Amino acid sequence: MSELRLPESIATTLVNPTAYASDELFDAYRWMRANNPLGVAEVEGFDPFWVVTKHADILEVSKNNALYSSGVRATTLTNQAGEARARAITGTPHLVKSLVQMDEPEHMKYRLLTQAWFMPASIKKREADVRALAQEAVTQFAALPGACDFVNDVALHYPLRVVMKILGVPQEDYPRMLRLTQELFGAQDPDTQRFQEALTVDQYMQMLLAVVQDFSAYFEAISADRRANPRDDLATLIATAQIDGAPMGQFEATGYYTIVATAGHDTTSSSTAGAMWALATQPGLLERVRGDLSLVPALIEEAIRWTTPVKTFMRSPTEDTELRGRKIAKGDWMMLCYASGNRDEEVFANADTFDIDRTPNRQLAFGFGAHLCLGQHLARMEMRILFEELLPRLKSVSLDGEPRYTESWFVNGLKKLPIKFELA
Repeated sequence: MSELRLPESIATTLVNPTAYASDELFDAYRWMRANNPLGVAEVEGFDPFWVVTKHADILEVSKNNALYSSGVRATTLTNQAGEARARAITGTPHLVKSLVQMDEPEHMKYRLLTQAWFMPASIKKREADVRALAQEAVTQFAALPGACDFVNDVALHYPLRVVMKILGVPQEDYPRMLRLTQELFGAQDPDTQRFQEALTVDQYMQMLLAVVQDFSAYFEAISADRRANPRDDLATLIATAQIDGAPMGQFEATGYYTIVATAGHDTTSSSTAGAMWALATQPGLLERVRGDLSLVPALIEEAIRWTTPVKTFMRSPTEDTELRGRKIAKGDWMMLCYASGNRDEEVFANADTFDIDRTPNRQLAFGFGAHLCLGQHLARMEMRILFEELLPRLKSVSLDGEPRYTESWFVNGLKKLPIKFELA
């Protein structure tokens, strides 16, 4: 077992939210890929878990959902006390049950409810609406006095408006959705905690539960309205959905609304900010892409790889198996480290460099296999359209202070990106 166990310093990095806001995390990933790419982390207060850091291994696990379950154990990293509290509240290891916590055959039944909405042909029909929102965001950006925090002034709000419009949330409730998303995904971050003091495990779980209950109460009201007054939006589809001939349960409906309302914009915000960070720091990149807007998709794809907003998901084998020559027992817990896979030297040359010329760019940020991100096509379209509208108006951009990242081991990205800019 000693050859499997990761050094304490590496293991504790993986459960330290602060490390996710610095290069400490990537230093740990680099060490693991070189020295122990499939090791076991043992940290007090957490169940032991395997740490999957190589691109090929993440793909192997992701494409075999029958073997590597998403629903049996917690799908996001949580400590023992947190999982015990979740089980006491819901009877499962999950406070929320969404697509990411489901296995087959349940997963596909729920995924197919909305999958058509997120396919390229359907998304293309909404391009004019998205472009109008992008133009509005660029107009607001252009009105700023030559400097801003790109995250809080642009990147957070534009994807939020796109997803809320598709979902059917009234505009006056957008700030509430943004706040709840930040509290759910950035719950470990001191800037988004409901309790600013150091949280006990019980306080932390109570905070998450309050956020989930807030989502649930809000969308119960939305569901009631849509059943009485159907519209052409996703909320109506979810509110009136039938699973095996019966209405969707409230626990599952809350999970569905929550995953669309949160993951649909928060991850896109992080990648959008990552693209602007590259434009502000990489000499000649702005001029090159502005001069050839056909390069925007490559800029976007590299920003998605570079930021990898969803850092980890957990899996658990349904039977004894073997990966990278190591025996993994049924019920073991496994952490898929997407951000490590996206820096794997065997797949990406100069992996720590932002490079829009990567061809192919086999980034794993959207996952792979049955759980491939439902909103990937929408996310790419949103970012492409924003930069198509923004770049022709942007003469120069540079950093105007120190960028800062959220402190979270689940979803994280830039939370501050101070820039100064000149308009063309």
